Amino acid sequence: MKKIELALTAILVPLDALMLLTAAITAYGFRFTEFAVGIRRVTFYLPLADYLKILFIIVPLWILIFAANGLYSIDTNQKYSNELTRIFFACTVGLAAITVYIFFRGEFFNSRFIVLAAWIGGILFVSFGRLLMRITKLILYHYGRGVRHTVLIGSGPITDRVSDIFSSQSSLGYSVIARYPIFNEKIRSEILELDRAQEVDEIILTNPSSSREETLTILAFAEENHFTLKYSADLFSTLAPNMRMSTIADVPLIEFRRARLDGWGKISKRVFDLIVGGLSIVIVSPIILAVAIMIASETGQPLLFKNTRIGYRGRKFSTFKFRSMFQKFCTEDNASAIKFEESLIENNNSKEGPIYKIVGDPRVTPVGRFIRRWSLDELPQLFNVVRGEMSLVGPRPHQPREVAKYSPEDRRVHAVKPGITGLAQISGRSDLSFEDEIRLDMFYIENWSVVMDLFILVKTPFAVFKKRKVE
Repeated sequence: MKKIELALTAILVPLDALMLLTAAITAYGFRFTEFAVGIRRVTFYLPLADYLKILFIIVPLWILIFAANGLYSIDTNQKYSNELTRIFFACTVGLAAITVYIFFRGEFFNSRFIVLAAWIGGILFVSFGRLLMRITKLILYHYGRGVRHTVLIGSGPITDRVSDIFSSQSSLGYSVIARYPIFNEKIRSEILELDRAQEVDEIILTNPSSSREETLTILAFAEENHFTLKYSADLFSTLAPNMRMSTIADVPLIEFRRARLDGWGKISKRVFDLIVGGLSIVIVSPIILAVAIMIASETGQPLLFKNTRIGYRGRKFSTFKFRSMFQKFCTEDNASAIKFEESLIENNNSKEGPIYKIVGDPRVTPVGRFIRRWSLDELPQLFNVVRGEMSLVGPRPHQPREVAKYSPEDRRVHAVKPGITGLAQISGRSDLSFEDEIRLDMFYIENWSVVMDLFILVKTPFAVFKKRKVE
């Protein structure tokens, strides 16, 4: 999902809570109007403060009922009529729950008028809030924000229909930027060129009778380059566990899901990173200050070193690390420093495969060896986490020259954000082979859960404290 889609999906929760709260307060205020009192005299005593206390219990429970009824689905093309039906049903379930609550706690709340008015208001206010979100989405689509740049592969009536639907219904948020009858090496190159020009988001294979070989080739290509792949296929294909069935303007499509970390998983992980990452910066700030003083006392400025790495979807970004080498080696545009490093890699590399590890690196300062030994040089990467370039937990980010040697299968690790720590780091740190590191990273991507992230974070300090020689 695109960032705007994730943001709009996440906003639904506080928006619904606000709408429910507004509906309940409106019902309370309306109960004491002349009109309502004229229908039925007020025979109960319920101060607004006590009423609000009840609402702060009921509204979160109501939100859980909404979630159970699929109102926070990541299906961005759900019809508004279906959404209204779900809202009505969920609010009715909420009404039933409140009725049970009133039955057992009648001394706190015994106005049936307010309950019914809040139920009606909840349906109307939440429906209105959802309508506002849809209008917001249409406005964003109109200005080209959040639109999914799509490549169609296939020919025939289904391809024509999908293309016509996307062209005529801009509200779906799809823009067909290219259309090809088949997939081959030439088409592969053209799609990559398109991606460099305007970023391809999805490939849709619209040939239901496509051969297994062609489908697998396109799937491998999509995974390698981090494109979402959808295709129109027969009903039996929907039984595969790593696929998700959806419809776009009544056209059934199946989406290959590259990782579990999508939709609400991605939202929850980002919220977790912001909260824990921000708190971690505050907690370790004395250590950050101490390391900065140590580096400044030994070799002066600069304190930080920015290094280009490959992150989510193969994009370049700069990692922040405390400088652990002498100043003349800490630049990416110094020809002599680069040449010396290449010589070290050639003669002192202890790793096999795309990545390298220099044994007895003469560029590292005494303080640098100390902070590397305890991984203190990586503390500034917490700022990368807060900025959204990295996650607390994820695959280790590597340099562009290392990634250039990856096989197409290895590039699948870029389906998620890189992490400060990860399953590979707690399983052997830098002593693992590249193959083992990739294997563990792929296991993490395919089996991600919040519990797994917590387990890795808890175990990370033990991996750091484990004796390890720093070359």
